[in-house]
Amino acid sequence: MSARMVLLGPPGAGKGTQAARICGRLSIPAISTGDIFRANVAGATELGRRAQQYMDRGEYVPDSVTNAMVRSRLAADDAARGFLLDGYPRTEGQVHELDAILAASGLALDIVLEITADSEAVVARLLTRASEQNRADDTESVIRHRLEVYAEQTAPLAALYRDRGLLVQVDGIGAVDEVTERIMTALVPRLSARGVTA
Repeated sequence: MSARMVLLGPPGAGKGTQAARICGRLSIPAISTGDIFRANVAGATELGRRAQQYMDRGEYVPDSVTNAMVRSRLAADDAARGFLLDGYPRTEGQVHELDAILAASGLALDIVLEITADSEAVVARLLTRASEQNRADDTESVIRHRLEVYAEQTAPLAALYRDRGLLVQVDGIGAVDEVTERIMTALVPRLSARGVTA
């Protein structure tokens, strides 16, 4: 059986690191919207060219383009056994679009994992990262704003998925291995109950 998952979590919660580990354990691809965008732009696909026009003007890429890119990526062979989506959906409209994409193939999500993190711990983590990687733009005010935007946009999605019985929340603060084990301990019973082996 496959595992079809969505990963939620604020900036600095360690989503990228944990996504790679989860996908290694479950043998499914980690699919981030950032990677999808870069692949389409680099490959000069029709969708990539459309997205580039918006990005060149400093505008958000509209849902219609993002949804089409996600639909195309989920149709790839490596996603047939499942996937972990990171960075999508970001809005309630995208939640319903993802439902429709999966329903067209007779599928549905198995789990929505939200990696939670205390805001002050995340700010400290991101400020350290900014210092180590010379990211002058990652100031405390910018980081706090990104966390506020995430909270505003994602809280409704987490509530929606909680109402569907799909949401699993795991604390993302701690050593990387410790967080991975925390996540797998939370996921395995839920996946097993849905007939997915982990």
